[in-house]
Amino acid sequence: MSLRPVLGALTGAVLVLAAPLASAPAANAVVSAPGGTEAVTVDSTGTLASDGTVTLSGTYRCSGNIGPAYVSSSVAQGDSTVRHGIGGSTAVCDGAEHAWRNTGRVGADALEHGTAQVEATVMELRPSGGLPLPHFHAARRQDVTLTAV
Repeated sequence: MSLRPVLGALTGAVLVLAAPLASAPAANAVVSAPGGTEAVTVDSTGTLASDGTVTLSGTYRCSGNIGPAYVSSSVAQGDSTVRHGIGGSTAVCDGAEHAWRNTGRVGADALEHGTAQVEATVMELRPSGGLPLPHFHAARRQDVTLTAV
């Protein structure tokens, strides 16, 4: 079974649930667990291919999950309120630092090379009363440079 549809749906859910981060005034906003043991970083550059394929990457650290965990990412450019979900990947929450890399395709003219705002989130689907509810381990919003591939 492919994880792509599940990760796509999770990315959309994360974007909706993480909306309060979008109103943060700082370009580089960080949300992490108390004690600083959980975090997510975003590399300062990402790639944008001519067909609209975007690749973003960074690192994450999380621990204490009891449900499946994921790293999701999104990108926006300029003053646009439109965020484009860029893939999602499974996360291993063992307390160690791990690399993440997400790739997704937006419309060929949706983004251009240059500065963009990336949001990365480490989220777990934690069972609660029979329903999986989102539990956020860490999130970061950061300006990056999209370069040509």
